[in-house]
Amino acid sequence: MILKEKSILVTGASSGIGKQVCIQIAREGAAVCLLARNHERLDETLGLLEGTGHRTFICDLTEDGEIETLANEIPCVDGIVFCAGVNEFVPVKFIKQEKINRIFQTNFFSQLILLQKLLKKKKVNRNASLVFISSVSSLMGVPGTIIYSSSKGAMNSAVRVLASELAGQKIRANAICPGIIRTPMIAGSNISEKQFLEQEKLYPLGLGTPTDVADAVIFHLSDKSRWLTGNIMVLDGGFSLQ
Repeated sequence: MILKEKSILVTGASSGIGKQVCIQIAREGAAVCLLARNHERLDETLGLLEGTGHRTFICDLTEDGEIETLANEIPCVDGIVFCAGVNEFVPVKFIKQEKINRIFQTNFFSQLILLQKLLKKKKVNRNASLVFISSVSSLMGVPGTIIYSSSKGAMNSAVRVLASELAGQKIRANAICPGIIRTPMIAGSNISEKQFLEQEKLYPLGLGTPTDVADAVIFHLSDKSRWLTGNIMVLDGGFSLQ
């Protein structure tokens, strides 16, 4: 139980990678603060967690007023996992300002503003670990992902700055860049099953699972990664070897 006595906040906790992260960090002894917009799905995740001391928080991270209220309610934490995100496959000639705003607001701006509020209110403990779920597409130039990849690329850049700015408090900031993971976000995107299967052939070790990402998150949250900050981890089953 390498996260025993740690309190961890997870955004996007109601489904996909965020849900699995909550399950596994609770299993490692952490008290989990689960954050998402959907009350029913959040309660479903809560019901799957081992241990005690877990709390749920309902918040739409695209609303500044809700973030301010949330920051007042959240207890002090030893780590934050930023899993909230949206995706849409859009070639550059079809992008629109509305799509850019929506994806950047969820994937980047809201995460940064939430962190800023928590830091100002001294809700992030010394020696805490910040883990951002980015994407290998931010590094690879995957066709059709220009808005999504750009939002994750912004996150990668922010991680390095945060690592430098927060080092004085021994707060670490790192990002994990998974390849394609079968999650509700992927299932709900506009990529066809045929296209998905074609992508799967490009992964030498096969596609990953939310569990694979959660395992990497646990390492980053634990004291075993105490000397790691400003790092962008590629977690893609060999996809980027091509």
